[in-house]
Amino acid sequence: MVLHPSAKVREAGQDVTFCCKASGTPAPQKYYWYHNGTLREGKAQRSSGRLELRGLAPGQAGTYHCKASSEAGAIRSALAQLTVLAQGQQSCRAEPEPSLVELPSECPQDASGSRYYNVGRCPASPCPGDPAEPAGCGEEAGRCCGVRRMELRQVPCAGSLLPVKVVAECGCGPCARPRVLVQGRVTAADTGEPLRFGHIFLGGRKVGFTGYQGSFTIEVPPDTQRLVTRFVDGQQRLVDAVRVLPFDRRGGAVYQEVKMLRKKEPVELDGGQSNAIPLGEAGGREPVGELVLPAGAFLRPSGEVFNGTVKASVTFVDPRDMATASAASSDLSFTNAEGEIVPLRTYGMFAVDFREGESGAALQAGLVQVRMDAGQVWMPEHLQKMKLWSLNPESGLWEEEGVLRPAGGGRKKREERTFLVGNLEIRERRLFNLDVPEDRRCFVKVRAYSNENFNPYEQLEGVVISLINLEPQPGFPSNPRAWGRFDSMVTGANGACLPAFCDAQRPDAYTALVTATLGGEELEAVASSPKLNPNAVGVAQPYLGKLGYRRSDHEDPALKKTAFQINVAKPDPNNVDESNGPVYSYRSLRECEEAPVSANHLRFYRVEVDRYEYNVVPFKESDVTSWTGDYLAWWPNPQEFRACFIKVQLEGPQEYMVRSRNVGGSHPYTRGQLYGLRDSRSVRDPLLDNTSGACVEFKCGGMLFDQSLADRTLVSIVPQGSCRRTAINGLLRDYLSRHPPLADNNHTGAFSMLAPLDPLGHNYGIYTVTDQNPRLAKEIAIGRCFAGTSDGFSREMRAGEGTAVTFSCQERPPGRESFFQRLLSAPAEA
Repeated sequence: MVLHPSAKVREAGQDVTFCCKASGTPAPQKYYWYHNGTLREGKAQRSSGRLELRGLAPGQAGTYHCKASSEAGAIRSALAQLTVLAQGQQSCRAEPEPSLVELPSECPQDASGSRYYNVGRCPASPCPGDPAEPAGCGEEAGRCCGVRRMELRQVPCAGSLLPVKVVAECGCGPCARPRVLVQGRVTAADTGEPLRFGHIFLGGRKVGFTGYQGSFTIEVPPDTQRLVTRFVDGQQRLVDAVRVLPFDRRGGAVYQEVKMLRKKEPVELDGGQSNAIPLGEAGGREPVGELVLPAGAFLRPSGEVFNGTVKASVTFVDPRDMATASAASSDLSFTNAEGEIVPLRTYGMFAVDFREGESGAALQAGLVQVRMDAGQVWMPEHLQKMKLWSLNPESGLWEEEGVLRPAGGGRKKREERTFLVGNLEIRERRLFNLDVPEDRRCFVKVRAYSNENFNPYEQLEGVVISLINLEPQPGFPSNPRAWGRFDSMVTGANGACLPAFCDAQRPDAYTALVTATLGGEELEAVASSPKLNPNAVGVAQPYLGKLGYRRSDHEDPALKKTAFQINVAKPDPNNVDESNGPVYSYRSLRECEEAPVSANHLRFYRVEVDRYEYNVVPFKESDVTSWTGDYLAWWPNPQEFRACFIKVQLEGPQEYMVRSRNVGGSHPYTRGQLYGLRDSRSVRDPLLDNTSGACVEFKCGGMLFDQSLADRTLVSIVPQGSCRRTAINGLLRDYLSRHPPLADNNHTGAFSMLAPLDPLGHNYGIYTVTDQNPRLAKEIAIGRCFAGTSDGFSREMRAGEGTAVTFSCQERPPGRESFFQRLLSAPAEA
């Protein structure tokens, strides 16, 4: 499906047009349209994917999708929601929805000491289309609910006033069109070696190369539902990797680590004789099966039989090895007869590469036989459903090659075994798969939070949640026998629903291993030991006990805390305790997606207790569409985010909180006005006694949102405690003196500068990274700052390298306030 119908909002009486388009060989000629899952009456079959509805009535609201078909098969489009408003009904209320931001610690707002302040937000819901717009199949410009007016308020904070901009009114306007990106790095699964200058394909179209370190950036084309990406090693050392990459439809970048399997060393075969190559014999395991190549099976592209020496490489992805899950291709899905994309459960994949022994020219293979050991199929019901599949690298979908049927025993020592046997021809370089369609499906609800308080208004969006379906050993649920499937989703405002295999009869028939990453950073799961806390996990008893929740360090505290494992126990519809999540039946996807935050769900959180950020103009970095054009906006450009950090060395017995205060410096509209605050706790250097380092964000100098004049932000760096500035980086001091005006640096307890307009680098103690994802830009800059280099990355502080300013901190005499405390209690005086 190359064009999906898009969601529309119309008033009653208006017209609407939905469009879809499919490609294939032969080209699809029949299109069918469905309303709320039911085939529309009247002229159901159409020769084009265009549906026009005139004079809309409220009863025509709901979901629409199309199905295209030919003799080769069928494919369904994604669902498109049609909202029909009564004439005069508002789809965008002028009154903003509540949205809370955390104020600095010195700003309690009520008697309970709460530091959260309601700044309001406008939901990014669509508005009715303009009746004058042409009713074609091109992309509509679209109108969306957004901020119409903001107002500045002053919040009392410990003897001073803190400015904050709040949404005063919402209204319809042009929809934001942020760029949608997927970024990441491609490496070899065994050594971590980067794929240097590898080819990148979207569908059948080449779109670029990976970088020297294996990095890549892909801009997601509009209307994309599945981003099928193929990575190819030009040196042919690694097996092609086909990935269905998750992305955030609202804009911004999602980060992905891609692993590629190394090709197995080739063996020499005599093309004139029959040959058998075992599948999955590595690690001393019994092979899953074998590939049998009869005499004369090898062919040149012209069709000529090749009977000479053949170099044959067969690389097998063995699901019995848990380490191979991250390197497996595609998302293990196929289209059924109704065109619906449905999941497979794998028993192994293999890639083949046949070449002439002397010239190295590629060879094909005629009819070959795949024999699978029936003893390796652990679920008896799968024996009758096992099929042989090949991966279409353009669609990312598996296509049926044949059925594996029971046959007699093998040769020699294997005569007592039963094999499943199927045939195929190898005419192109594809990945092949031993799979069964699995219809026992559910959805698992997962949310991510900015900290372990799990406040509903502190959910993180843009987090990649990954779920690997496991098949446990009987009696040993923590030691899985094999993996069978994997899926990834990106969290939105209401979390994410991940597909998983489940079973209603046996709760532990399938288990799932779940992880979460944000910009390459792993989030932490809720602890399961020494005592399981249902309120923290997010699932009430007794269902939690049935799920058997266990964090990855449950039995060994030395292991990482970044994953959890559950039994995917299908909810019992007759049990009220299992009707509220976190596992939903496959037909209850909408209930899962729309479940309130009070419903059962599983949780991850970000360990970030030692950082605090405040923006005068509120902005959710996980939702690019929440950006508002304002002179005081921390990020002036929603298409590109530039993160700036300064490295501070602190000599003293403790770790110290360091604040950056950022106000307008040189721009006539913002001079003296606050942009925001950043607090960051220093981290000890393991190699230096009584020394720590802090990487503190500041607002970069540069153009403001109107792109007319640059502002050099006035940045003040103030450490907590009795600290005295003892050194300033010589190169930074020289740069600032050559680029006047100079900021006043009379107080030895702080350091001030007008932010440089140039990116500088580690030699100056300044770290700058530009990216389409603000969180990713900051994570990369922090990693460089910790390492003290302009191109490295570290999570271990090197306080003496790449430093901008140094403070010496001592224990304060009792009763004496530090400059940092005076700044909090009496900022005007300080």
